[in-house]
Amino acid sequence: MESGIHKFSDLFSQLGLPDDSASIDAFIAAHRSLAPDVALADATFWNASQREFIRQEIIEDADWAELVDQLDVSLR
Repeated sequence: MESGIHKFSDLFSQLGLPDDSASIDAFIAAHRSLAPDVALADATFWNASQREFIRQEIIEDADWAELVDQLDVSLR
């Protein structure tokens, strides 16, 4: 069972992405122009597993949902 306490960098690790500060900043800079009408999970830069994780966390309002929302805001 997960503790429910996660850091932003933990989300990147969960998504299989580099989770150091520089890599997170680079990812956000590279993808920051996500259109307002595109759901985060529908962004073209995710693979199928990442997309499903993001969708499920939001649908279930699960442990990671708040950080997924934070990532969504960071990419707009």
